[in-house]
Amino acid sequence: MTTTTAEPTAPDTDYVPEQKSFWSRVFYRWPIKLVILIIVIIWIIPTLGVLISSFRPQADVDANGWWTVFSNLGSNEWTFSNYSDVLSSEGFGNSFLNSLSVTIPATVMPITIAAFAAYGFSWMEFPGRQWLFVVVVAMMVIPLQMALIPLLRLYTTINLNGTFPAMWLAHTGFGLPLAIYLLRNYIGSLPSSMMESASIDGATPFDTFTKLVVPLSVPVLASFAIFQFLWVWNDLLIALVFLGGEPDVRVITLALNNLNGSRGQAWHLLTAGAFITMALPLVVFLSLQRYFVRGLTAGSVKG
Repeated sequence: MTTTTAEPTAPDTDYVPEQKSFWSRVFYRWPIKLVILIIVIIWIIPTLGVLISSFRPQADVDANGWWTVFSNLGSNEWTFSNYSDVLSSEGFGNSFLNSLSVTIPATVMPITIAAFAAYGFSWMEFPGRQWLFVVVVAMMVIPLQMALIPLLRLYTTINLNGTFPAMWLAHTGFGLPLAIYLLRNYIGSLPSSMMESASIDGATPFDTFTKLVVPLSVPVLASFAIFQFLWVWNDLLIALVFLGGEPDVRVITLALNNLNGSRGQAWHLLTAGAFITMALPLVVFLSLQRYFVRGLTAGSVKG
């Protein structure tokens, strides 16, 4: 009778034991953490400069840079008049509401349509399913600028140009290929046994989609919602082509562009307008960022 002894396994070098000291955990993989820290600082410095300048009086903004506030913290003057002037006299308040009227439907519509399409591509059998999905993915490489003139002519023919629905439809069409691609990869990675169990229990495809697939797909839905919201909110070209610069339909990016043209030397107003433009996207990203990486990476690897 022979006995075999198990070969010792190599220790897992990626594991950091909890009993290690605080400083050992801090300096664990320090090059990666250092690079991330540098990127964060580079990103935060301009944002901090815009925020500080937006609360400084015009005389202080014209006299010295925003970083000088740290040398004499006790003698600095702060004011909210920059924001009140921008929101009232420069029309940013109405433009902010217009941007919300454009961005929220233009984010919800492609996510809703793409979720249904991704479920169909993943779990429903119909002729030409794979080829149709290839066509949808291929549309991602088509520049949206190629569609501006045909869409503008179509909107003019049906009297849709200069309206919010024109923006909703345009952004929905431009965002659908990527949305379907992301959602299909995620929904297709859900366990097939779960779908089969739902079918055995008598659930219709619509019930399976609404009660099972959608709740499990929240991470990828939130990930695309971040992308689409930022794209639509920061859009200038499509808004300029399909909405124009009329005050009643002007979005916040057009208002900021007009402010830059009419008040090019008024840095105190430009910084306030810029931070108003940045504030909501920052809130959206920070509130949904916990889903961001999980939604993008899920479904990318099988098994």
